[in-house]
Amino acid sequence: MNIKKILLTTAVAVSSMSCGKKYLELANPNQQTTATFWKNDNDALMAVNAIYQSLYYDGTFLRFAQCALDFRGDDMMSPSPWDVLSNTGSFKLFNNMIMQQWLWIAFYGGVTRSNFVLDNLHKVPFKDQNLANRLKGEALFLRGLNYYYLVTFFNNIPLVTKFYDNSSEYFPSQAATQDVWNQIYQDFDEASKLLPVSYSGADLGRATKGAALAFLGKSYLFNQKYDLASAKFKEVMNLGGYDLMANYGDNFTEAQENNKESIFEIQFSREVGGITLGWVSSPAADWSKTTARAITFAPAPFGWGDAAPTQWIVDEYKKEKTKTGEDDPRLRASIYYNYPGCKLYGQSFQTVYAADLNKIGVKKYGNGDGSVPDEKDWRSGINERLMRYSDVLLMYAECQNELDNRAECAKYIQRVRNRANLPDREAEFAALSKENMRERISHERALEFALEGHRFDDIRRWGWLQNPTKLAELKTHDPEFNSYVAGREFFSIPQAEIDVNKNLKQNSGY
Repeated sequence: MNIKKILLTTAVAVSSMSCGKKYLELANPNQQTTATFWKNDNDALMAVNAIYQSLYYDGTFLRFAQCALDFRGDDMMSPSPWDVLSNTGSFKLFNNMIMQQWLWIAFYGGVTRSNFVLDNLHKVPFKDQNLANRLKGEALFLRGLNYYYLVTFFNNIPLVTKFYDNSSEYFPSQAATQDVWNQIYQDFDEASKLLPVSYSGADLGRATKGAALAFLGKSYLFNQKYDLASAKFKEVMNLGGYDLMANYGDNFTEAQENNKESIFEIQFSREVGGITLGWVSSPAADWSKTTARAITFAPAPFGWGDAAPTQWIVDEYKKEKTKTGEDDPRLRASIYYNYPGCKLYGQSFQTVYAADLNKIGVKKYGNGDGSVPDEKDWRSGINERLMRYSDVLLMYAECQNELDNRAECAKYIQRVRNRANLPDREAEFAALSKENMRERISHERALEFALEGHRFDDIRRWGWLQNPTKLAELKTHDPEFNSYVAGREFFSIPQAEIDVNKNLKQNSGY
């Protein structure tokens, strides 16, 4: 597979021999090799840092992962002129395969780096055993995280759990999907036993015990293991320290990063590194640690406008007024639209879009409330929140419904609603049937996580794409679903990977 081409940022080099002949080799004293690395605690720390670096590539969370997660939901569409993006949302990715290829390479790059660390940590004579345990926990968490995204994107994937430095061994077949999930469970579970509850200072943002437990619970939930998922979410809740932010919008700004609602987020910053965008290849000192999500998602003329909310999600927000008779405040925190006083990037919505006041645009994860005039420098420093505490609460509520604990389910749904100042309907919800509660949960999750990349995964795991009634409903929410073909809830295996590895088989539907 092409994943062997991913380079490690720890600058570890493997010396080579040519054609079996021995030549005079002069060692560069400034270059690390496998013989000189893994000598101390700092070597191990740098190697683990390199795994986090894999989350900054274009195929991960510089840009493409957000597009892959968001565009296929009924809360968002892609009007992009670039077919790679617009075809993602309409399930037509079978000609230009850049999306699939970059996702595959970048996330497997994270797996490779994790395996490299896990295979070599034992070589380090750690002075600090707590650090040794923590770094192993971080590597396990990050491998689990990369596999979590790979299996939810592609479903049928190879499972590689050791580091290979011999390319002739890089031709594995696809594993049974359940075997991949079992490995994910194992990695998150073991990580949860090694990681600390929190960090401070320069370590803020590293994987925590809560992050491992939350993703383990979510992985169980994706596989209908409701009792196991419920237990893990409860463990997160019992850790203490997590809570909902009073202001919903604080979860998507640079000013309120790593707040009490955040369980795991990718650390972006305009103040670290240089200004060169890290698209591909091995990182250099001038690489930026920023994300291109903002310019990709922001409405024109402030960004490229490659993403747009659907009218359906706007209307969904307006179905229920707050206790004071206003629109759900999460709508204005997520979406630009024509309401009195709406401003973006210092300009009036009514002035900018005077020719089309029905326009709606993505606000969430943008810099429209700040001092920048637009997103055209491609360098947003807003952290990507992959797991929020509100997600744990609503996933826990969902488990309680499936376990026939409707009253407990209603309690946690209302807890999330309270922040939006929505009416107290806990008693009403507690009396719902299981099926009606499922509908309520789908509505509440849509509003809480709109434009955050959760909606399509929810739709898929609920089986809506295989339900003719639900699929017809999705088509009314977002016409892009008219192009859906059975099997395309997963991306195709990149053809370039199949060409290299004849053991790979294409997914159905392509």
